[in-house]
Amino acid sequence: MATSFVQELVLRTAEKHGAPGPVAQELLAGARPCLHLVPFQSLTPAQQEEARPAARTGGLPCLPYGADWPDGLEPLVLTVDCAALPHEALDIELPSDGSLLFFTEIEYEPESSVVLHVPGGVRTTERSAAYELDGEPEQVRVYQPGVLYPVPGLTVSPDWHDAPATSAFLDGGVGREDILNDFENAVRDAASGGASHGVDVRLGGFSSPWQLAPDDGDLVLLAQIHGQSIDYRVFAQTLIVGTREDIARRRYEGLEFEQQV
Repeated sequence: MATSFVQELVLRTAEKHGAPGPVAQELLAGARPCLHLVPFQSLTPAQQEEARPAARTGGLPCLPYGADWPDGLEPLVLTVDCAALPHEALDIELPSDGSLLFFTEIEYEPESSVVLHVPGGVRTTERSAAYELDGEPEQVRVYQPGVLYPVPGLTVSPDWHDAPATSAFLDGGVGREDILNDFENAVRDAASGGASHGVDVRLGGFSSPWQLAPDDGDLVLLAQIHGQSIDYRVFAQTLIVGTREDIARRRYEGLEFEQQV
């Protein structure tokens, strides 16, 4: 998302909602871009006309010859088609081709979680969910596949209310907290072009945690996966964080997974 476009969007939205220019600039200074991955019905009619799928929830993994389901046998919850992502929309470095596969448990605290990158051009085959345990047939949990579409968005630092101009604005009268909240929500909606993304999969940006934010210090958000985006009965979310360097160098074994309920 171009910087000039974002700046114009934020300033225009601030004027509409009664937020002063310095407050808008402080929101901008703390903002980070993201990509929402949403189902087709969450797109606006205009977005649907140009929609190109970029990810899939659930299903079975397609892996290179010789590669099998990860040792922990966690479910496949998300497959991202890296080449289909608008990479200029993010401030973290993802692969330009191939697929990112996310294996983790969304219903219970996962014992092990894995992110794999399968490079583009590598021949793959779909892996079965069946396996044996102590001679007995078992099966990895397989979630219903669902197609997701990328929508550029904007997230805001959780600390932006503490910035000088914003803090002074809050101290200036009753009801200003509501003005800032309405302003921030309007910025998020405008940045996504009106697409619905309340319960979604998100790549990059700041997390929207239900507890303490795991993207703190050197750790940034790679993905945030709402359980209901995988299975509507699962009221939990998984937050996946790592350092910018580990994400850029594809050292996914260094990622941290946190489930919040």
